[in-house]
Amino acid sequence: MSVLVEFAMFPTDVGESKSEYVSRILKMIKDSGYNYQLTPMGTIIEAESLPEILAIIEKAYSQLEPDCNRVYSTIKLDIRKEKSNRLKGKVESVEKIVGTVKK
Repeated sequence: MSVLVEFAMFPTDVGESKSEYVSRILKMIKDSGYNYQLTPMGTIIEAESLPEILAIIEKAYSQLEPDCNRVYSTIKLDIRKEKSNRLKGKVESVEKIVGTVKK
């Protein structure tokens, strides 16, 4: 099974820049060993089960909770049985098609 999550999480009560807070979450994800991709609008992570993904989301919140009174988050899930390595494979599939398009 492959579970992809695209999520964004940040405090709303700490001023305009959120980089310090997002970097806390990203460090936790990196240290966890999961494959991930940071994008300008969020982070995509791949795991083998929904409980793993939900645990990551909970850990992300725990990075902000001690000094943030209000946290905003969006979460999108793509769950697919009998597949793996979709974080990389889905992008490669599209890039392969785009590469064959004639101008």
